[in-house]
Amino acid sequence: MESEKICPKCNGKKIIAGQCECDMEWRSSDGDNGLQDCICEPDQECPVCKGVGFIH
Repeated sequence: MESEKICPKCNGKKIIAGQCECDMEWRSSDGDNGLQDCICEPDQECPVCKGVGFIH
């Protein structure tokens, strides 16, 4: 039986959090949307371990 190792890409978390970029110049000025200084990518399933958190 092969031993499982924690995936080094996602540290066993199964997903990779999306990257965020922030800039005060992106802040909404209309007041209805609140303050949005950051644009974030969605979280993704880890491509290395395919979302299981371990590699063989």
